Amino acid sequence: MKTLLLLLPCIPIASAILVRLLPARQAALAGRISVGAIVLTALVALVLLIGMVSGQPAAALGGPDHALLLLDPLSTLMALVISAISLVVHVYSLRYMAEEPRYAHFFALLDLMTASLLLMVSAGNLILLLVVWHMIGVLLYFLLGFETRSRSAQRYALWTLLTYRFGDIPMVLAAVLLYHAYGTFSLPLMFERLAADPSLSVFGLPVVLTAGALIALSAFARSAQFMLHTWLPYTMEGPTPVSALMHAGIVNAGAFIINRFAPLYIHAGPVLHWVFIVGLVTALIGSMLMLIQNDIKKSLGYSTMGQMGFMIMECGVGAFSLAIFHLIAHGLFKGTLFLSAGGVIGDARHSDKVPKSGVYTFVVERQASASKPSWFAMAVLTVAVPAVMLLLTHWLIASDIFQEQGAVVLLFFGWITGAQLLYTIHRMETTDPWRMVTLAVFSLLIIVVGYSLMSYAFGVFLYPEESMRQAIYAAAGISRPWFYALIALMTLVILGGWLFVYRSDRDDDALRTSPLWIRVYTHLSRELYVSDLYSLFGRGLLRGSAQLNRWLRWL
Repeated sequence: MKTLLLLLPCIPIASAILVRLLPARQAALAGRISVGAIVLTALVALVLLIGMVSGQPAAALGGPDHALLLLDPLSTLMALVISAISLVVHVYSLRYMAEEPRYAHFFALLDLMTASLLLMVSAGNLILLLVVWHMIGVLLYFLLGFETRSRSAQRYALWTLLTYRFGDIPMVLAAVLLYHAYGTFSLPLMFERLAADPSLSVFGLPVVLTAGALIALSAFARSAQFMLHTWLPYTMEGPTPVSALMHAGIVNAGAFIINRFAPLYIHAGPVLHWVFIVGLVTALIGSMLMLIQNDIKKSLGYSTMGQMGFMIMECGVGAFSLAIFHLIAHGLFKGTLFLSAGGVIGDARHSDKVPKSGVYTFVVERQASASKPSWFAMAVLTVAVPAVMLLLTHWLIASDIFQEQGAVVLLFFGWITGAQLLYTIHRMETTDPWRMVTLAVFSLLIIVVGYSLMSYAFGVFLYPEESMRQAIYAAAGISRPWFYALIALMTLVILGGWLFVYRSDRDDDALRTSPLWIRVYTHLSRELYVSDLYSLFGRGLLRGSAQLNRWLRWL
């Protein structure tokens, strides 16, 4: 198994070298070789995962004291996800990039990116982890700036690179701090020593809390959390396969790195509370900004930002394994969505007619509504359905409904998502609204119950020891008064939303033309001025450096 683990990143690296050595006239062969190598990589990852599911014990290549690569549930699961998404992107690129003169160069970059991601998820020591963490940012810069004739592509690729470099600094500082405190780069040995003495301090700083905060900050930059998100919606000038790979895999690295350092975070509860707040703010802002975009890929970019917020929030409430399941589900969904968007954009370039489909007819060519559910009935449904879900899932998983506070908080967020869905149906013009409501309620029940059960299954697989799972939830737990206050706040948000719907139904035009509504829409349409703030900071930095340059001439 250890040989297969070593082969995992070596196959795409060998493919990248072979593809670059091929003559330019054999570009088509380069694509086929690259796809064949990723198929082989995916098969190796599948064998490793099957071995782990069937009871293969976790191990380290090089031994626990000098670990090079880790063979554990997290690395094998992530390896299969990465190779599967990469395979889809490779196959799609065969035809999508066929007219590109640097065809073989593109596949070589894709192979190197796949190898770097595989090394990241299986890295067993801090040095290798830092190197591949850095390499991913550099390779993403080359992929996003692949279209060298586009100035905007080059600009936003550089923007992404700078954000990633900023996010690398906390990770380097955390590695230095952990090495200084525990004297080893090997992750298994470091976690063992950390468990024996989690209260160690260096230079007066608590090591675990400081390193946890630094790693979380690095995860925020990599997963486009609020104030570090501006690179994500603007990097749409790169090829569509790159967007799919980035949104499906690379941007999910935040949840992975927090899971990799789970033994550290069980002693860093306050950091998890901070992670929860950042994820919550990102989820809300990303979802709001997505709704007002008029560009399909930019809208998908803000959608990814919102989903990354939910994923980080799941880590913040201790649902680490749920974040991994969310990562996989979102990766597969968003990857295929981006590739489909690229197909639609490609068709639109060849035809100026609006493509007709069932969705277009339903959304754009709205049919007259026969009847409309009352806002009161929909509000009652919004309250009742999540309550049933909450009781049902905890009856299946745990008898004590408040045993895992994080799970309860997430289910209440499911409540908010359900409210959004029912609100949309309430506002939608359709010939049979109650049929839509029934389908939506059943879909919501299946999704949330399935989600909870899958989360439980992922938790048992990723963290087989019950004590570890309980320790993670305990670290993220909050006091009962704060917990009840949070649940009450969410309930008020839902009820306030339905009162808003009620008022807008009675006085639609007055509400939408009110100064408050227009002011909120204006601020959202300017994306809360975050990009303007960074531009202002950049101009101030340039003026400052120019002034400093003039002063230095006199020295």
